[in-house]
Amino acid sequence: KEVEYEVVRDAYDNCVTVCNMENFDPLGIHTGDSIVMAPSQTLSNAEYHMLRETAIRVVRHLGIIGECNIQYALHPESMEYCIIEVNARLSRSSALASKATGYPLAFVAAKLCLGIPMTKVINAVTKKTQAAFEPSLDYIVTKIPRWDMAKFENVSREIGSAMKSVGEVMGIGRTMEESMQKALRMVDPSFAGFQPSYKFESVEALKQELDV
Repeated sequence: KEVEYEVVRDAYDNCVTVCNMENFDPLGIHTGDSIVMAPSQTLSNAEYHMLRETAIRVVRHLGIIGECNIQYALHPESMEYCIIEVNARLSRSSALASKATGYPLAFVAAKLCLGIPMTKVINAVTKKTQAAFEPSLDYIVTKIPRWDMAKFENVSREIGSAMKSVGEVMGIGRTMEESMQKALRMVDPSFAGFQPSYKFESVEALKQELDV
C-alpha cells in the first residue's frame, strides 16, 4: 500500500497531522496517476497511529518548519513499512488535502515560516479554529487523475512510476461508493459512473488496458 500524511510544524515544536491519504492503486504507480482517497480506508487503528507518530518524529528530527508531505510504503499483511520520500514543501497532494479538509495548508505554512506559533494562526476557512486543530472528517474524498493521451503520438497508455496525467477531479461523499461515483462522473461528461465498457474487441485488448 502507498499512504501519505500531511504534517505541519511551527518553530516552537508544535506538530500536527492535517490529513492522511491512501492510494487506491498499489505501490509503483505515481501518486499523480493514482486514485487517492482521504482519509485512508483500509488502515487499522494501529497502522494509522504507527505511521502518524513516525511522521511527526521524522518532521521534528529534520527540523522542518511549515508544511511537509511524507509518503510510506506499507506491507498489506504486516506492520512492516518504509518511507518513500519526505517533501518539505507544498505538493499536489497538499492541494488535495487542503480542499478535502478545509485546512488552508499554504496559508498556514506561510505564517509558520514567519515564526508565528501555530496556536496564534486562525484557520482562514473556518474563521474559528486554530491551526493547531487537527481536522476530523465524517466524509470521504476521492481524487481521480485525468489523462489526454491523444495529444501525444506513440505514447504508452500504461501507467507506472512516471506521471502522465494532465489534471485531476475530486468527489466528496458520505461513503466510498458515493465519492468514487461522483469523481468518475467528473472525469468526463460521457461517463455515468461505474458502467461496462464495450470498446474492447478481444481479451488481449482488455488485458492491455488493465496492465500497469
